[in-house]
Amino acid sequence: MSLVLSSVVMAAESHEEVDEVLNWAIGGVSLLILLALLGALVAFGGGREHS
Repeated sequence: MSLVLSSVVMAAESHEEVDEVLNWAIGGVSLLILLALLGALVAFGGGREHS
């Protein structure tokens, strides 16, 4: 069990700094893609009859 505990401690201590601007950019691009897909879905469904 000490091997598991030591590996958890080593993983917690090896935390690397992450570029926050890159995180925001990836999130923004993902949001734009999802909004574009939502807009395409609404535009495609706008001309169809509802059953």
